[in-house]
Amino acid sequence: MKELFELFLTFAKIGSFTFGGGYAMLSLIEDACVQKKAWITHDDMLNLTVVAESTPGPIAVNCATFVGYKRRGVFGAAVATFGMILPSFAIILLISAFFDRFLAIRWVAGAFQGVKAAVGILIVNAALTLFRKMPKTAPGIMILAAAFAAMLAIDIFALRVSTIVLLLVSGALSFTVFAVKRAVKGGGEK
Repeated sequence: MKELFELFLTFAKIGSFTFGGGYAMLSLIEDACVQKKAWITHDDMLNLTVVAESTPGPIAVNCATFVGYKRRGVFGAAVATFGMILPSFAIILLISAFFDRFLAIRWVAGAFQGVKAAVGILIVNAALTLFRKMPKTAPGIMILAAAFAAMLAIDIFALRVSTIVLLLVSGALSFTVFAVKRAVKGGGEK
């Protein structure tokens, strides 16, 4: 029961004090779950991020669900997920009741501008952390560079291409590289 409460509290803290969505939360999730609590390993976090991004739903919620499941099964997954979404739900519910009056307050509007900058920094930090831990193979770097260039081109030229398409193409290329390496390795052993 203590670990369930700890799961809830850990993810409730992350959900309460992080603005900017799941990518901004990744570095906090890693800090709490890998470094402080040692609930998962760095490799688990890297794999978890890929799977959480590839599955439906917010990445931070998917991460919480995975960590909760790994620690305490289905009930742990439910508790961790609830901990992650409850603060956001409560804050949004409160803000929506007073939204027009809330944004009219000058210091609140200024605070949101500051939060935008902080969110950008958190997202860059999460990306750099994942990049540092990524196995540095030539095909992996090439796929990463191509996906980054494609995202940049889509943004600069305001193209109407879904990031899901980039995700699927990158995943297919990565799987193909993995399958080819495995086939070559298996063929050399015979």
